[in-house]
Amino acid sequence: MALLITEDCINCSVCEPECPNEAIFFDEDLELYQVDPESCTECVGHHDDPQCIEVCPVDCIEPDPDNQESRADLEAKFERLQA
Repeated sequence: MALLITEDCINCSVCEPECPNEAIFFDEDLELYQVDPESCTECVGHHDDPQCIEVCPVDCIEPDPDNQESRADLEAKFERLQA
C-alpha cells in the first residue's frame, strides 16, 4: 500500500530526502507534499519501516486507502524500480 500525506502536513520537508525511492514531492498547486503511489514501496527493500513516517514530526503520513498493496506487491514494485 502506498502512503498518503494528509492535509495536516506542515511542509517541514524532512520526509522528502528520507525517501529511498524519491516518491515524495512538493505539489506546487496544492502547496502540500505528496507521495507518488507508483514509486512508494513503504521502504520495502530498503528499510524495515517507512522512513517518512519515522521522521514526520506531526504524524501526517498514513496508508493510502486508494492504493492498497500486499507485502509481495511492494517487493515486486521495489524490484521493478531497481531495474
